Amino acid sequence: MNASSTVFPDQPVWEDDGTHRIPFVAYTSEAIYRKELERFFYRNHWCYVGLEAEVPNPGDFKRTAIGERSVILTRDADGALHVVENVCAHRGMRFCRERHGNRKEFVCPYHQWSYTLEGDLQGVPFRRGVKQDGQVHGGMPADFKTADHGLTKLKVATRGGVVFASFDRDVEPFEDYLGPTILGYFDRLFNGRQLKILGYNRQRIPGNWKLMQENIKDPYHPGLLHTWFVTFGLWRADNKSQLRMDDRHRHAAMISTRGSAGTAEQVTQVSSFKESMQLYDPSFLDIVPEPWWGGPTAVMTTIFPSVILQQQVNSVSTRHIQPDGHGSFDFVWTHFGFEDDDEAMTSRRLTQANLFGPAGFVSADDGEVIEFSQEAFESKPFHRTLAELGGREVENTEHMVTETLIRGMYRYWRDVMEAPA
Repeated sequence: MNASSTVFPDQPVWEDDGTHRIPFVAYTSEAIYRKELERFFYRNHWCYVGLEAEVPNPGDFKRTAIGERSVILTRDADGALHVVENVCAHRGMRFCRERHGNRKEFVCPYHQWSYTLEGDLQGVPFRRGVKQDGQVHGGMPADFKTADHGLTKLKVATRGGVVFASFDRDVEPFEDYLGPTILGYFDRLFNGRQLKILGYNRQRIPGNWKLMQENIKDPYHPGLLHTWFVTFGLWRADNKSQLRMDDRHRHAAMISTRGSAGTAEQVTQVSSFKESMQLYDPSFLDIVPEPWWGGPTAVMTTIFPSVILQQQVNSVSTRHIQPDGHGSFDFVWTHFGFEDDDEAMTSRRLTQANLFGPAGFVSADDGEVIEFSQEAFESKPFHRTLAELGGREVENTEHMVTETLIRGMYRYWRDVMEAPA
């Protein structure tokens, strides 16, 4: 194809009914991205907003995002949780700027409309006008009712100390949304113990938001890209492993057990394997098995479209995907532990957390390859990726040498994006 005949599409053209060859335009089209926001983030889906432990006290709040919309997780005076949109009902201003805090109410600085933590409008300056020269001037119309002008309130679901919300009041129950298989892995990590916040990492990655969902549905790359994983056995292609999806293929779990690897020569011959590499600080591999693991040493769960739940040995965290345009997203890591952790375990979790985050010994690689991929997509939007490792079908497997979870996600993506409005 010569330059004069190149056509830059704005809609994906799939080669057939499968999802093993993904059009680059799915990552580059602004029209597709806007449609994704509407269909995946604002309708029919539950999106992650935070952990209950982030707002432990009455009046606590956390500002976060669902898609590109700013929302606030609050705990009211009675201890109930709410999620409201950070958009004033008067003139549409984003009134909350702090990431975290404690308030008795929210007041928009523009015209000082005030709202309860539940999102109800409670105060409007000059609502009844101003008295001047014996007359009342201005004010809101006589039929103005504060009950009609509260903040947008989202539907909220909590389970195991994790909070999800949806703009869609008719969204299916959260447990049905996850499905029994993924719900089992969710409950494995969030098993009812009180959570304890250890810290945050934040980064902006110049790539399409779907690429991070793909990255954590991709068991092909960890033993090839990440020197750390393959050299120290944390994630090897020949570890005992399973790949599991919900019935609609949107969510997935990658399960691996350290120390169960075979002797496959292909693993030790890859270029990232460095048998002689030593740790200056061996505490990074001070791994202590925990009763709740139930065998696997690592489970990476992707809940579409907005969050990754990480357990890599003793490091546990949520990773929140916040799209910001078709070619960029914010990625927020919340590292946590459990209230019954002793001091040694808390220190261990914090130490192992250095494997992850923007500058993590492992995860820095992921941000970089996503950026480089997006650069190529933008330069050649008429091309497509190949996801045919392990075949072209979508199925659960007992091994990692497959891209089935990526094919599964795009099976769901096509079902939703190609459905009538």
